[in-house]
Amino acid sequence: MAVYTVHEPPLKADQSQPDPERFVFVRDGFSFWAFLLAPLWMLRHRMWLVLLGYLVVTIALQVALSLIGASATVMTVVTVLLSLLVGFEAATLRRFTLGRRRWTNVGIVVGDDTETAEQRFFDAWVDRGGSDSVASGGSWASAPPASAATVLTPPLTRRPSVSPDVIGLFPEPGASR
Repeated sequence: MAVYTVHEPPLKADQSQPDPERFVFVRDGFSFWAFLLAPLWMLRHRMWLVLLGYLVVTIALQVALSLIGASATVMTVVTVLLSLLVGFEAATLRRFTLGRRRWTNVGIVVGDDTETAEQRFFDAWVDRGGSDSVASGGSWASAPPASAATVLTPPLTRRPSVSPDVIGLFPEPGASR
């Protein structure tokens, strides 16, 4: 099961409610395409600042390694390690870019694939919104605000306090068995 973060775009000038078609689901985990073709992956996702940073770091590393007389093998290994880092941090780089564009993180959802995650997220979103839902042709007016980042997280419950003289998994003194 993959974990996805859900991002809502900023409202356009003529909008009063968010458009569910524009929501973005960013999958956590390693991105093979970001590892294999980092610059093209960044271009595909319109991550201009990230691409610029990647190019600066790559060129700086290559120049520094050539100045200290590193072999071609070392240069290749460093380049592969940088690509590996981009593959592992791809989701973080996407969230960074969306955040800079003023997109709002509205929740976290778990699913086997993107389609399942979308279905789970919007089911929970609609359930929280009441009877007037998007699925039944309604509007987002009854849905919870976009800043409700706990769409799929259960409320925190308070654990009963344990007396300080009870250690570990032992029962409380005087409790019934």
